[in-house]
Amino acid sequence: MNENIKIEIIKTAADKEQLKNLYREAGWWNESDNADPDLINKIIKGSFCFVTASLENKLIGMGRAISDGVCDSYIQDVAVLNEFRGKGIGKMIMDELTDYLKSKNITWITLVSEPAAVSFYQKYGFLQMNNYIPFKLNI
Repeated sequence: MNENIKIEIIKTAADKEQLKNLYREAGWWNESDNADPDLINKIIKGSFCFVTASLENKLIGMGRAISDGVCDSYIQDVAVLNEFRGKGIGKMIMDELTDYLKSKNITWITLVSEPAAVSFYQKYGFLQMNNYIPFKLNI
């Protein structure tokens, strides 16, 4: 199956609804997000790199990185539809993201993981930053 999966870096969404579906399934899309009809393309445009995985024109995974384009980056929104998990698609997305960042000489690649995904990211050499604590402004 993996030979039929198309991994690509995109600049705009060909199908906003499919991307919204990925965000919804991951629990990252609220109905209030629909108030801005171009929110998906704003997310893509604001990303340093946005990667999608598709199979026969069906969007099945995504991931993105935010970066200053010089030395620091943050990977976020890595998601694969539930029915396609465990088939190497997440690995393909991570490979594309990290290869792209490394090709731009970005050496500080970070992310925040949900507890259930820790082992997935550890496979790529990501280590827990024991001396750092992530923070989020409560709005």
